[in-house]
Amino acid sequence: MEARAIAKYVRISPLKVNFICAEIRGKQVDEALAMLKFTPKRGARELAKVLQSAVANAENNLNLDRENLIVTEAYANDGPTMKRYRPKAKGMAYPILKRSSHIGVVVAERE
Repeated sequence: MEARAIAKYVRISPLKVNFICAEIRGKQVDEALAMLKFTPKRGARELAKVLQSAVANAENNLNLDRENLIVTEAYANDGPTMKRYRPKAKGMAYPILKRSSHIGVVVAERE
């Protein structure tokens, strides 16, 4: 049995969040939450929210025990990109890409 949670359209680059996702994959849920709590990055806060949601889904919807849960998947996929332009020299325009991401976490029972 596995439970999942997804946060969509989070205004942070998926590249920044994927570094943190790699840290918690395969870890026990409480250990992963402790790591995220002390990681000084904005993406860690967003990922912690999604992980807590996945744990709550597992406990309330599937009646799984929190002690046996591990993070099987953690990912940050590309969301839509907002395109903005900045004026540059000689009448040129410089594109600014404001990226967003869809952050997902899947937790399952240890076997």
